[in-house]
Amino acid sequence: MPENVSDSLGSLIGGRLALDFANAGSAKRPLSWEELILFLEATQVISSQRSALLLELPEHDPGGAQALLERASLLRSGVRQICTALIRREPPKAEHVQPVNEALRVTEGHDELVWSGGRWKIEFVARESGLEWLLAAIARSAAEITGEGTEARVRRCANPDCGLFFYDDSRTRRRRWCSMAVCGNRHKVASFARKHAAKGRER
Repeated sequence: MPENVSDSLGSLIGGRLALDFANAGSAKRPLSWEELILFLEATQVISSQRSALLLELPEHDPGGAQALLERASLLRSGVRQICTALIRREPPKAEHVQPVNEALRVTEGHDELVWSGGRWKIEFVARESGLEWLLAAIARSAAEITGEGTEARVRRCANPDCGLFFYDDSRTRRRRWCSMAVCGNRHKVASFARKHAAKGRER
């Protein structure tokens, strides 16, 4: 995986598929095809074998790949807007929910119990005649979070230079950082440095 794509995928710290998707790529530009497919592989929506085939799709079906990429970018934007509204304890707007509903509407399939990793898991089994089914699991995850309403424990990292979304499943419900090992420690180090500098000026 190219380093820049790996970086743009970020670590999967969202706690929910839709939140990890909201964090994928850069907020300043649409997703690339490679970012989309590698995200789906990293989150086990698709297998590595299918990922390898799909990465070549723009060469064989550029129109189909572009149409899915545009739909995915709209879905990601909608999920980000939904998250922002829930963090503000506001109901998401209809226009932000619309891409989620569109992705749910065009996918055909069913939930099925699949034995994986020594336990049964519910997975979406899609009719694979089109590409839209690739977004089904993300849309369902987004719908579940939206359905929780303003009580959804969606948070944004307190580091202003980060801004990643995550689901706060901590016991105290006061989690502030996307990752204590990254942003939390950076905050601690910065706070320590500020206090040390202040003490030095006082002397």
